[in-house]
Amino acid sequence: MTADLILKASTIITMADAQPRAEAVAVDTATGTIVAVGTLADVQAAAPGVDVTDLGQTVLMPGFVEPHSHPILSGMVTQSPAYWIAPYMGFPTWADVQAACRKADAEAPAGVPLLFNGLDRLLQQAPLPTRVDLDPLFPSGRAAVILDNSGHAAYVNTATIDLLGWPERKPPADPVGGSFGRNPDGTSNGVAYELPAELMVLGPLLPKAVPHPLKSAAEWYASMASFGITSTSEHTYGKSQYDAYLALSSVEDCPLRLHVYHMSTEADAEAEVTWPKPAMVRKNGIKLWADGSPWVGNIATSFGYLDNDRTRAAQIELGPLAEKGMNYTRGELDAILDRFVPLGYQMAFHCNGDVGFDVVLDAYEHALARHGLLGSDHRWRVEHLGAARRDQFVRAASLGVTCSMSPFQYIYWGDLLDGTMFTSEIGSQWQALQDAFQAGVRPSFHHDGAVSPPDYLFTIQHCVTRTTTSGAVHGANQAVTLDQALRASTINGAYQLKRDHEIGSIEAGKLADFVELSADPYGVEPDQLVAEVQVLGTWLGGHRIDPKAFLAEVQAIDPSEHPDLAAAAVASKKCC
Repeated sequence: MTADLILKASTIITMADAQPRAEAVAVDTATGTIVAVGTLADVQAAAPGVDVTDLGQTVLMPGFVEPHSHPILSGMVTQSPAYWIAPYMGFPTWADVQAACRKADAEAPAGVPLLFNGLDRLLQQAPLPTRVDLDPLFPSGRAAVILDNSGHAAYVNTATIDLLGWPERKPPADPVGGSFGRNPDGTSNGVAYELPAELMVLGPLLPKAVPHPLKSAAEWYASMASFGITSTSEHTYGKSQYDAYLALSSVEDCPLRLHVYHMSTEADAEAEVTWPKPAMVRKNGIKLWADGSPWVGNIATSFGYLDNDRTRAAQIELGPLAEKGMNYTRGELDAILDRFVPLGYQMAFHCNGDVGFDVVLDAYEHALARHGLLGSDHRWRVEHLGAARRDQFVRAASLGVTCSMSPFQYIYWGDLLDGTMFTSEIGSQWQALQDAFQAGVRPSFHHDGAVSPPDYLFTIQHCVTRTTTSGAVHGANQAVTLDQALRASTINGAYQLKRDHEIGSIEAGKLADFVELSADPYGVEPDQLVAEVQVLGTWLGGHRIDPKAFLAEVQAIDPSEHPDLAAAAVASKKCC
């Protein structure tokens, strides 16, 4: 390797134990690889004759690593022409959502269907919105659909039902795994439950509401880069997404490296999948589901929900569901793992409940022993883990299992979790981050786009202060240190993606993926991190990313090349 670029910053936070701080870094831009890190004098000695690019007061860090996301879907349902109406996007109440719908109906071109995403009935205190509730919000008579933030329901107005052409406005027979809400006379009430039914109402509308889904996906890519992310994943991959990710990764200014996890429910999930640029996009593993969503109430827990106005309004089954909340029996899980483990892929289980975590660990231990992998460096994963306990993290670590945590669950819902959804003993400990660190599972942080904005500095601040968006503290014992939070957002995420030898820290021989910050995170008070530290830009493989150029190149791609992308992306929405 021959360095042709030297970057000097006010300080470089390397996230490498052997050399935590540096002054300069030398890069071979032809290979995108770091050649030397250290003092400016040391780096210049390793790269003689190379001009120094002085970044001034900029602080350089390894780019943030988001190990669990859904970029295509996130872009489609959050970026224009779709409307992101989640409570944390400026719509805290049902009244705000109603106002947004009326405004969009008044301003959008006549006849164009509208797509809204992010209704949270618990946080926004919304009713179950039937077409009777939605029709007055769209007086123009256009078709409109609102997606629940959980991904488990879609709500449509009468114009959408007419667009679908259902005779006498009566929905078809319920598909396997889904259902339609019906009035006493058999007509649709405007609600579709679960993906099979949601797709039947979304299919004809999506191409009209989101005419260029690849552009929407690119805008989510650019959004992630604006928060300092340089590597991410697609945690619900299916082959219908292949061409889209190929197109995005082929664009010169693509800002993200991508790692896909093939849905176990796909017929071809065993298949080897490769892309021309494996450094940019590759298949990592298999995605499986243990249970559902805490906001819907279909998670496998040993405890129940509290009975009150909020949980009743959300129509949550109080439970506890225990193993009835599992998507599969233990025998079925064993069979699924036996199908995929011999292929050598990483396993990744969606799991929120404590009972679910026990079942997953039982299945993992059985499969590891059965296939001779106990003690190996397999790095099988478990995702989300809202209700996980310290002893479960300890057991996971002993099996070599790593955990990707969802701090957003606590940050946005913590005030409800503690005392409204669950008893304080349970709710205050939701997302037991410090327990995960102490147990040694090398936890990462993720945002599960588009369940929450992928804002790492915001997440880090709230994890260190253990505050919710209201500023309240619940379970102060689960606060983490700044160093732990930064590790969870960089090197630990790289470890979970099995790429810590290439990304996640600034070290010689690794890829030159950086985030530029306006100030040193270690030099500000934890509760002032967002106010005093801004993301200035990112580098990928030694090249500074130009988001505008990236978006312009994707905009120029003919959307007709990806006619089924919208439906395929929504079909993959199985996380929460």
